[in-house]
Amino acid sequence: MRVLVTGGAGFIGSSIAITLAARHPEMEVIAADNLFRRGSELNLPRLREAGARFSHADIRHREDLEQLGPINVLIECSAEPSVMASVSGGSEYLVATNLVGAYHCLEIATTHEAQVIFLSTSRVYPVAPQERLALIETATRYELADEQPFPGASPRGISEAFPLAGARTLYGATKLAAELLIEEYRAARGVRATVNRCGVVAGPWQMGKVDQGVFTHWLLSAVLGRPLAYIGYGGAGKQVRDLLHVDDLVDLVEAQVGAPEHWDGTVFNVGGGRDVSLSLLETTAICAELTGRELPIDSVPETRQGDVPIYLSDCSALFSHTTWRPRRGANEILADIHAWIVDNEALVRSALG
Repeated sequence: MRVLVTGGAGFIGSSIAITLAARHPEMEVIAADNLFRRGSELNLPRLREAGARFSHADIRHREDLEQLGPINVLIECSAEPSVMASVSGGSEYLVATNLVGAYHCLEIATTHEAQVIFLSTSRVYPVAPQERLALIETATRYELADEQPFPGASPRGISEAFPLAGARTLYGATKLAAELLIEEYRAARGVRATVNRCGVVAGPWQMGKVDQGVFTHWLLSAVLGRPLAYIGYGGAGKQVRDLLHVDDLVDLVEAQVGAPEHWDGTVFNVGGGRDVSLSLLETTAICAELTGRELPIDSVPETRQGDVPIYLSDCSALFSHTTWRPRRGANEILADIHAWIVDNEALVRSALG
């Protein structure tokens, strides 16, 4: 079996490629990446040691994918993941990668009759309805109330039934457009595909930023002495996200590989849900415990465009389809990240600049 992982030197892509190559010597795993994101070069030795083959390729250019040869499975992890990229500029690269690149991947999958596993995002859900959700404010976080103004919203979080009308940032729009392309290729070309709508994924080897990989960003800043700030919603740090250890996501993708009939046509939320979630305030407390020092946090009351006060993945549909469940809690995820930073501080500093 030949498995192509696009974005294969990125955080999620490299984690998937490394695990599949290490666990399944019968697979030929190809990690394709353009190395655009700073820090992705750190994963090249890890890929090589695991037995995955790296190819410098850019999904914006179809010929880069064509030269890789026949494949049985295509795991699409390549994306410009920054929510702020569409706000502050950089939209050309974002659209070309997230949408045109997905189109190229689907064309290649059609040619080789390959199974497609597409890594999407919770950002496909529009912003305005989430701003209108009924919240309960506690001492450390926001919670979702029992009664909500929209279907698909409950104390468990946002489900796939949540309405999709409205703006969602250009990042979310391109990923949703790619999801729609996938469905068309399923209907017209017979491509077997599944979509994983991921919430925040975190873990070692992630070069976290404030708008992508926030929990790793928080720990990186805490360990390396970089400034942190609670931004938006009064600057109190009560906004909440669920998080999922990258190894848990890898386990799910591994179960999907080679089982196209069971997963074909599915679109599922994939995240930690309410049980594995943190506010920034709660994250700060855990980081202080891990580092052994208090963290100075600035406060910026103004809310950024495209932000939401709380996102939790309601994974009920996924759980009814598979026995997979997240196995690692929030404290364990942050502890793993902290240990990785401490063990690789010089390497991390060099990558972050």
